[in-house]
Amino acid sequence: MGRRPGPSSPFLLFIKEEKIMVLRELDARGFFSVPLTRYLCRRGSGEMEVRMKVGLVRHFEVECKLPGISNLVTPGQFQEWLHEYEMSDIIEGNIEPSAIIWEKCYSSDLPRALKTAQKIYSGQVVETKALRELVICPPTDRNIKLPVPLWLILGRMAWMLSHKSQIESKLLFEKRVKYILEELILKEDRNVLLVSHGFIMMFLRKELIKRGFIGPGFGRAKNGKIYVYEK
Repeated sequence: MGRRPGPSSPFLLFIKEEKIMVLRELDARGFFSVPLTRYLCRRGSGEMEVRMKVGLVRHFEVECKLPGISNLVTPGQFQEWLHEYEMSDIIEGNIEPSAIIWEKCYSSDLPRALKTAQKIYSGQVVETKALRELVICPPTDRNIKLPVPLWLILGRMAWMLSHKSQIESKLLFEKRVKYILEELILKEDRNVLLVSHGFIMMFLRKELIKRGFIGPGFGRAKNGKIYVYEK
């Protein structure tokens, strides 16, 4: 009988993540009859599973900068600035190299996210409004002038308090986040990259953790950084 493979044998190295390209090539030749991300490599009575991964990415920085606190604007001017920010071009940054093979990429359809996704993902990017950032509205239409950062804070507070000034309620927003996971991500059963925005990313992370994924925490997500969660 032949010698059983030792701890440093090619067989065991074969199932490590850095050898995923070998698995993919074999799969393309018809060796496997199950999805690669759920392929089990067996050795004796043990087994190892290639785990599903979800990557969360906040878009690159944008050219439209946040005005200083000395720049006072009315509610109408604040909304004009928001529109300018939504349509702003990105300042292309660098993405840290990753050994993970992303098999599908979804992106918010807003320009700053979509352009980022097209820079970091070589395949076809699937656009979806579901990944858009929460829209913040001024909580009043009174003709008062406040700094843009303060308008943003007041708008976020109004949303948290379910104020009628906000377009999307907390309930609808949370349903949207769950839809993203249940209808776009978990049904894929493969490594998926999501390119979106800072605020919605916090809720996506929370839902991933609730569903058993493991990954890093963050307060304000860094632009262009891939946060990986696996299960």
